[in-house]
Amino acid sequence: MSGISARELGFRANIKAVYGSDPNINPRLAHAIATAKKSGFAKASIEAAIARGQGVSASGAKLESLTIEAILPPSVAVVIDCETDNKLRTLADVRLLIKHHEGSVTPTNYLFAKRGRIVFQKEGIGADEVLEGALDAGALDVTEDAEGKVVVYTEPNDTKATAETLSSLLGLEAERSDIIWDPNVDTKVGLEDEQSVKDLSDFVEELQEKESS
Repeated sequence: MSGISARELGFRANIKAVYGSDPNINPRLAHAIATAKKSGFAKASIEAAIARGQGVSASGAKLESLTIEAILPPSVAVVIDCETDNKLRTLADVRLLIKHHEGSVTPTNYLFAKRGRIVFQKEGIGADEVLEGALDAGALDVTEDAEGKVVVYTEPNDTKATAETLSSLLGLEAERSDIIWDPNVDTKVGLEDEQSVKDLSDFVEELQEKESS
């Protein structure tokens, strides 16, 4: 099984982890906004994401959490976390999208582990140098991404505290943090068929285009 995460949903999770809605006094929020603009997010999407980070929709309505699990062809497990002010509408919209892509709604979270993920800015330090301090701070694992940035995994509730501890202890600046569904190693496989990759990418793009509220 393979797991996915939508780019826009990841940005919203990052905004939620960055406390304070005024970028003039919150440098991390300012950085997140700058990154989103470079990635091509529309102004309206950024403003909506900031509102969602404060627990409300763009219209000011209170948001609730909704999780939908599914299998998409060819046997790709997905867990979709949504924040919405209309659960029934969001559930119907996402289920219809899954059906449109010949998938089925079914339990899949047993194929994943929910983790906190912290990506630090690249500052000439690798995973080996961070490992000991990270483990002492309560981290579960430390790796490097394709760009050589240190990535630390934690229990979901420890994400913010671990990021702050490592920033203080090692002088690292957290670039972003979020909560992810990390695929289990023993059931994780790659997608080698180009059409399957395209179909999955199309699903993610359509999911991104939908209003979560």
